[in-house]
Amino acid sequence: MINKWVRIERAAELTGYSRSAIYEKINKGVWAEGRIWRRAPDNRKVINLEEFDRWAESKPIQ
Repeated sequence: MINKWVRIERAAELTGYSRSAIYEKINKGVWAEGRIWRRAPDNRKVINLEEFDRWAESKPIQ
């Protein structure tokens, strides 16, 4: 079973995006806080893999 929310290191492994690319998407506001990412109770940033999949599939194939 894959967790819904994972730390950035694990998200990088699962998505193929580098950690720096993930941080860039967070910092530039490409990924919405509270939907694709949020801060866990220990203040670490975590990624919602279900919402990542929706984001990745949101642009039509041309």
